[in-house]
Amino acid sequence: MIESKKKNISTEPEKAVLIGVVTPFQTEEKLGEYMDELEFLADTAGAIPVKRFWQKLDKPNPKTLLGSGKVEEIALFIKKEGIDIAIFDDELSPSQLKNIERIFECKVLDRTNLILDIFASRAITSYARTQVELAQYQYLLPRLTNMWTHLSKQKGGIGMKGPGETEIETDRRAIRNNISRLKDKLDLIEKQNKVQRLNRGDKKRLALVGYTNVGKSTILNLLSDSKVLAENKLFATLDSTVRKVVLQDPKGMGNFVPLLLSDTVGFIRKLPTLLIESFKSTLAEVVEADILLHVVDISNPEFESQMELVRQTLFEIGAKDKPTILIFNKTDAYLESQQDTSLEDLEKSWLSKVNNPAIFISATEKTNITELKDLIYSILTQ
Repeated sequence: MIESKKKNISTEPEKAVLIGVVTPFQTEEKLGEYMDELEFLADTAGAIPVKRFWQKLDKPNPKTLLGSGKVEEIALFIKKEGIDIAIFDDELSPSQLKNIERIFECKVLDRTNLILDIFASRAITSYARTQVELAQYQYLLPRLTNMWTHLSKQKGGIGMKGPGETEIETDRRAIRNNISRLKDKLDLIEKQNKVQRLNRGDKKRLALVGYTNVGKSTILNLLSDSKVLAENKLFATLDSTVRKVVLQDPKGMGNFVPLLLSDTVGFIRKLPTLLIESFKSTLAEVVEADILLHVVDISNPEFESQMELVRQTLFEIGAKDKPTILIFNKTDAYLESQQDTSLEDLEKSWLSKVNNPAIFISATEKTNITELKDLIYSILTQ
């Protein structure tokens, strides 16, 4: 949960306002999608989104991102409604963050900081905690200047070094040392993980990939009869979880295929680059997999753009040419949403235009799970 502004005084959820911009490169419709996702992120972190604000800009204000009139409007709302936190969909520069906090007089986060907060709260293993801590230090380093301005109004220079500058340099050195230490620790853990992967023998490896919150962990549980955490929250899975799965010949010939199935961290739009870098070693399971199971939430109106983002991320980590099975999940939620296109027509449309094997399932209702197992078996034995 987002840390309370008044520590040890109240455990009440923080009230938040969400703020975004429409630019020549980002339409109002696209902003709406991002803001929906930002609201889900805020909810996952434990905040209560109260209101959304947005402004159309030809170019961002270098001081406050938004125009002065909009900043004043939001500041008045924050004061009147007792808002605890303002969350921006776009990344703020250190100077913008400082200026906005001074005007709003509340905690201010950008999308990157919010995602880091969620990752930090969900990291369980030493590996995940190390990755998140590294990303946090990398995010903090360029923002140190504004944290010490209250200590000295003197400008730097010969004979003019104030305590603020001394503190900044001390902290920078400490953070750089921590970054170096964490990178060494990750390298050591990755070498150990590589040995473990080599010791798995010649079993076929499959990896679940997809946008965050599409049901990958639920599918892993169904295929492996395990109990990995699966919940309707973003980034429920940070660590790569590997389970052994044994599939039986659907023709009843008594043949079996053992395989290793891994679940990986979900992707998301505007995922901070420093997080992608930190988690590349976790995504090694994807790079080394024989087959990818690309899970798609068919009930999400933006599922096509989510599919494209996953493809782009796979390209970035060098896994774009892997054999892939498309798993269109949450057919039950699609039917409940009463879309204009019937599920049957949607299936026919997508099955005819994708090059990869595809199947429509509902992991929560266990619909077509047997068919999914049979499909995987047939592809593995081809």
